[in-house]
Amino acid sequence: MRKVLGLIFFFGMVSAMAQTKVSGTILDDEGEPVAFANVVFKNSTTGTISNENGRFYIESEENYDTLVVSFIGFETKEIALTKRVTYDLEISLSTGEQLDEVVVYSGKQSKKNNPAIDLLKKIWSRKRSNGLKQFKQYQYDKYEKVEFDLNTIDSALIKSRLFRGMEFIFEEVDTSRITGKTYLPMFINEAFSKVYGDNEIDKEKEDLIGNKNSGFSNNQNIIGFVQDLYADYNVYDNYLKFFDKSFVSPLSKTGVDTYNYVLADSAYIDNKWCYNIIYYPRRKNELTFKGDFWVSDTTYAIKNINLQVTKSANINWVKEIYIEQDFEVLNDSIFLIKRDYMLSDFALNKKEKSRGIYGKRTTLYDNYVFDQKKEKTFYDEKADPYNEAIYNRDDAFWDRNRLEKLNKDELGVYKMLDTLKTVPKFKRLYNLGSILASGYVEFDKLNFDYGPIFSTFGFNDVEGIRVRAGGRTYFGPNDLWRIEGYGAYGFKDNKFKYGISGKWLLDRELRLIVSAGNRRDVEQTAVSLSATTDVLGRSFASSSLLASGDNSRLTNINLTTAAVQFEPFKNVELKLGSSFRTMRSASPETFSLSFIDPENPGNILSEVRQAELGVTLSAFPRRKTIGYGVERKDGNDNYSQFFLHYGKGVKGILESDFEYSKLQLFYRKPWQVGGFGRLYTTVEAGKTFGEVPLSLLSVVPGNQSYFSIYNTFSQLNFYEFITDTYATLHLEHNFNGRLFSRIPLLRKLNLREIIGFRAVWGDISDENIALNQPAFSSLTLNPDAIAPNKEIYWEYSVGIGNIFKIFRIDFNFRGNYFDNIDARNFGVTGSFGFHF
Repeated sequence: MRKVLGLIFFFGMVSAMAQTKVSGTILDDEGEPVAFANVVFKNSTTGTISNENGRFYIESEENYDTLVVSFIGFETKEIALTKRVTYDLEISLSTGEQLDEVVVYSGKQSKKNNPAIDLLKKIWSRKRSNGLKQFKQYQYDKYEKVEFDLNTIDSALIKSRLFRGMEFIFEEVDTSRITGKTYLPMFINEAFSKVYGDNEIDKEKEDLIGNKNSGFSNNQNIIGFVQDLYADYNVYDNYLKFFDKSFVSPLSKTGVDTYNYVLADSAYIDNKWCYNIIYYPRRKNELTFKGDFWVSDTTYAIKNINLQVTKSANINWVKEIYIEQDFEVLNDSIFLIKRDYMLSDFALNKKEKSRGIYGKRTTLYDNYVFDQKKEKTFYDEKADPYNEAIYNRDDAFWDRNRLEKLNKDELGVYKMLDTLKTVPKFKRLYNLGSILASGYVEFDKLNFDYGPIFSTFGFNDVEGIRVRAGGRTYFGPNDLWRIEGYGAYGFKDNKFKYGISGKWLLDRELRLIVSAGNRRDVEQTAVSLSATTDVLGRSFASSSLLASGDNSRLTNINLTTAAVQFEPFKNVELKLGSSFRTMRSASPETFSLSFIDPENPGNILSEVRQAELGVTLSAFPRRKTIGYGVERKDGNDNYSQFFLHYGKGVKGILESDFEYSKLQLFYRKPWQVGGFGRLYTTVEAGKTFGEVPLSLLSVVPGNQSYFSIYNTFSQLNFYEFITDTYATLHLEHNFNGRLFSRIPLLRKLNLREIIGFRAVWGDISDENIALNQPAFSSLTLNPDAIAPNKEIYWEYSVGIGNIFKIFRIDFNFRGNYFDNIDARNFGVTGSFGFHF
């Protein structure tokens, strides 16, 4: 009770400050909500726009006594404010009479004879001559502050069992100036950087000088998540990317077909005459904004802009996105960004009163310097730029370099988190979240992690029910060495399996790593064409409860590897490795890997022993990594992947059986196709030179599970096509609801359209067919189509994603080779996951 009274008193103190706060709903004559109405404090440029439900919230640190509400086709209305804080106003607008000097628009705005669009065209023509593009070189200071807050704080939440014993945290509750909701700051991250750029060579470099956050200063995973969540953007671009989605910018040329524009006002801002343009979407359920911007009348540069994502936008787990950008007048013709503010409201649903988490980013820019040329090598990025001192700057550093002082709430977060970390219940909640995120249970005193827990149970036709237990050494996320291993047992074959590996980072600058490992296990090897480098990796098809057809075509494998790798350039890796493997069928009664002994054709061998040397070149353009230890995590997923591998089979070493050469190429690239979603393309090609048994050939990857697995062929069975030369193409495009949003009956479901196309051509030599005749006969292959060499095998799929926000279903169709034994012409697969 005392805590609740304290909270009410706190709210009262906040309301008593010199601020004006107003919230409410705007209705028309018939009581229907008026969406996208303009709401401003009289005689100011402080305003907002109502949402699709007519609701609004507006706040200012100044005192105002009149609110002005207007919308095209309605009479402008002034509301007297008798109190500094006025919530839940209900404002009715009447249809206004048309005045001679005023053009009244209604509904969708015309693209012709619209002064707002005339101004837009001038913005387009001048956007390259505004800002940093005017200079050959530039540099500036950048300060970024990211904060996460628990919102919609009420007495029910304070009294809940979840926060029992942690009630002291609610002493930091405040009210959002954007939404008017109460919130509790929970996390803050600060970063200070120096940015350098050269427009002549199109290069930019950002040097992180200091980073600090509340309670997690050395946790690179959290820092990386924050950085990836709030990527930089440019409002002049055609599309603004947030949370893996491309929103149409209101300043883009494509915006004319997406938004309605209205020239609403004009005024002096910083001694510059500016025009105010209001915009709002033409259609619902698209990735669009509503808001307004002020534009200079001489340079046609943006002085101020705010963007708010419409509630009907097809995006999950995010209820609100609000953006403000302010630009500084450097001289009569140059506008540079000064301040960028972004607020996101993460929630399970978009209901008005639902609780969620605010993610707020404030970025400030200062100390611009121009036309100081630097050597081209200055912009080269290091493979390992981590400097521990950056994350341990003292208070004096932050006092000097913060471009905006922390307010009382933000300062309180640091103190609150330090206290919270000592509370046992918070420790338990934090540990639970860590287990769900990483899959490992941490034993800090032992410097050991148990897991991954999600691999504890499995099933296949050979092992039956399979149980697995494993773990890894773990002193911290940036360990320079790590050992991990596991043991497993199958209750059908009654056999024990194991795997162990170790790796050591010898040189951080070069990222020189040595590694070795051994694994004895049962595996489905027919699900990947490219050579794997993970000795402990086990394919998804090795354990599957839900599968079609026979899944007993598994291999007993004893694999030993050793390798050395380094990174000569950022995101370019070179690996030299060796391996020795023994392979035989895990179910000889149903599946054969037998081959004719090349040295004694009268003998049939069922086991292959093979030594191989290999070199792999890998490149990951635009990849961002988290951490600096022997194991790093990816900080983004929108980068390309390129692998080129050469393997040399060596005969005679440790009784190795075959001499051969193998060349493999893999290239994958994601494409952001403007407002039409994302396209993933993958190309693979390879050739084996020499005669080798089935276990060393290239099997076209099938998929007999009921899950949608990228880079496999959904309508192929395991070992349906076998090659020694191959080329594949995989295409998958997710429209992110672009098409369904135009269909009235489907619009509100926020479904997403997915199409896919997969093709493979391959060949196999007569010598390899003859060598593997014993195995091929047991596979009941089509003798005329062991490899897809007569025509390219292809299949396609159409899918629906975002079903209940987490499910996806694909309908897969086979394109040819219908006469293959047990050919599956049609299939349904699905998957689930959490995506924005």
